[in-house]
Amino acid sequence: MTELLSSQHRDSVSTYLQLGGEAGIRKLVDRFYELMETLSEARVVRRMHPPALAESADSLFKFLSGWFGGPPLFQLERGHPRLRMRHAPYAVSIVERDEWMLCMRQAIDEQVNDTALNSKLQLMFSEMADHMINTDGSSPGIGSPT
Repeated sequence: MTELLSSQHRDSVSTYLQLGGEAGIRKLVDRFYELMETLSEARVVRRMHPPALAESADSLFKFLSGWFGGPPLFQLERGHPRLRMRHAPYAVSIVERDEWMLCMRQAIDEQVNDTALNSKLQLMFSEMADHMINTDGSSPGIGSPT
């Protein structure tokens, strides 16, 4: 299993368990997408997604499972995540990054009371979101990420 995880996150096997395993990851993902659906401040990033968010939520759940040291569900089903490549067809600017992070920060803050774990997650997601930026925002995005 650890050979499928990036070297950056091989030490985060306990993160999966600290979040409550499968149930905890699903709770985080469900709240994240609920916030994306309901926060007017997330309307730009929400429009990048399909009308129904179930498939996006399933994909994020599977990715996070492996990223946090649990079962590598995404990798087993779809291969290496290659997040930047998979998101390349979509214009991701600072606006989309900030809106995505707004939802994720709130979901983490609501679910993770442990200060050290909360900070670790905030940093991990922030670095990942920064890595997804592929435009300055001057051209509109197309399609929806999965």
